[in-house]
Amino acid sequence: MMRRFHFIRLEDASGVSGCGKVAEGCVFIDTGEVVVHWLGEHNCINIYHSLDDVNYIHGHNGKTQIIFDD
Repeated sequence: MMRRFHFIRLEDASGVSGCGKVAEGCVFIDTGEVVVHWLGEHNCINIYHSLDDVNYIHGHNGKTQIIFDD
């Protein structure tokens, strides 16, 4: 089982990521591990140990919001 989400970036602090919907992903309920698919011209997929790790690395102090889709 997994829970789907997407990222909304309110401000692009780096000037590289863009604003709006910048990623989509899922949290695996049993383990808490996370897969993130970054959208855009140079898209990629990353795996993280937890949603807290993703938010710490990519949250930009609240400038990126994690929105759950289900």
